[in-house]
Amino acid sequence: MSPRKAPALRGTDLSLREHLVTTAARLIAERGTAGLTVRAIAREADVADGVLYNHFADKEELLALALRTHLRTVVRDMGDLPVPGHGTVRDNLRAHIAYGLAFHRAVLPAFAGLIAQPRVLTAFAELSEPGEDWRDLLHAYLRAEAELGRLAPDARIEAATAMIVGVCHETILTGLLHNASAHQDFTDEFVDDLADTVLEGIGLSRT
Repeated sequence: MSPRKAPALRGTDLSLREHLVTTAARLIAERGTAGLTVRAIAREADVADGVLYNHFADKEELLALALRTHLRTVVRDMGDLPVPGHGTVRDNLRAHIAYGLAFHRAVLPAFAGLIAQPRVLTAFAELSEPGEDWRDLLHAYLRAEAELGRLAPDARIEAATAMIVGVCHETILTGLLHNASAHQDFTDEFVDDLADTVLEGIGLSRT
């Protein structure tokens, strides 16, 4: 006879650990991380406060796992990025920039609330896997286009990647610091100008 499930898990296939991570990730998406407490997570998960410490080393481990789950949910919901060699480089770069702005808009508020909790950020960094970050995906896309001959052979891929990521990060962070809406919109002209500036700097292939 299988053991009875805790009331909070009835009707789900989740373990209690998974349930706590999922609950914390949902709270991060809804409220951000600033002021997110063990008690708030436990109450939302419908478990006693002390239960969390039976499944995680500390609050930092739970928040790091929840933050990773939140980011992966954001990425999953945003859809696919352009494939190197298909479409035009300009249109593909515009898609990457729009993706980057939307991605930062969705995740930066969560990270901003953790500035005073470096242990959570360290634990999160240790959970990250190479190639899953948008910066890595953008760099890989530009590198692939250069290898396909659709960008100049001497294109400065690292600098172009840093420029695009930096602009997306700064644009969203400045809005947060000035209490701008997290749902601010970006004009096509803004995206066009950034794409054209980057392409002018790294150079489309002349062949």
